[in-house]
Amino acid sequence: MSTGGHGPPRFAVLGKPIGHSLSPVMQGAALRARGIDATYGAMEVESDQVERAMRELADSGGGGNVTVPHKGVAAAALDVRTPEVERTGACNTFWAEGGRLHGDNTDIAGFRAALARLLPSGIRGERTLMLGAGGAARAALVALVDDGAREVVVVNRSVDRARRLVDRLGGNVARVGSLGSLHGADFRLLVQATSLGLRADDPLPVSLDDLGAIGGVLDLVYGPSGTALVRAARERGVPALDGREMLVQQGAAAFRRWFGDPVPVDAMRAALAVARP
Repeated sequence: MSTGGHGPPRFAVLGKPIGHSLSPVMQGAALRARGIDATYGAMEVESDQVERAMRELADSGGGGNVTVPHKGVAAAALDVRTPEVERTGACNTFWAEGGRLHGDNTDIAGFRAALARLLPSGIRGERTLMLGAGGAARAALVALVDDGAREVVVVNRSVDRARRLVDRLGGNVARVGSLGSLHGADFRLLVQATSLGLRADDPLPVSLDDLGAIGGVLDLVYGPSGTALVRAARERGVPALDGREMLVQQGAAAFRRWFGDPVPVDAMRAALAVARP
């Protein structure tokens, strides 16, 4: 990573909206734990401001993360892309090397690590229902396909967007479905990859009573006390995690990109445990 610029390296998470993001809390804790002289903040930017913000941060010797809705724009802005960015068309982590803007998609590793925590036996040979077809869904689908899921049913408000996701990344494993056609269906895993749950008054993305047996719920959104979907799952005795676990895991992978090992994962997780979006 470049060390150019004046003052300590600057890092930030870019998105819109951005006020709910816990990345500054988490990465700030990691920087303190390692004794690194750098700052990490949050920047609300429009899509046409993303590349400039990325390059200014990278030129300071820092970098950052990208969240909704700018991961695709960020990928297009890069000079050098990892295979994960090339495959998904999404970038969530960036930095500079040799004057060039590099980027990665650590959401894939983050999803895989969160899934291992939720379902230690894995997903090989199992069925998954995935709600959503955006940037987080891309990372999740890559991990599910690579890890041997038998079938991934993708449900999204825009059927065309779901179809594009399946055609690009789903191989012979994923297909587009509708909630109406899945009444009573059993799934080892339910992945919630829409933005529903960011606000306290958001409706449930799916009624668990309309489905059959669910082995685990991984909601990629996080809230102050878990999301409504996570609470509904736990009330039914279904293991469930909200997006904080994926956040800490993708954040750890990003931190490793910037600073190398050791990554203070315990400090990052502890900071998230007491934080409020």
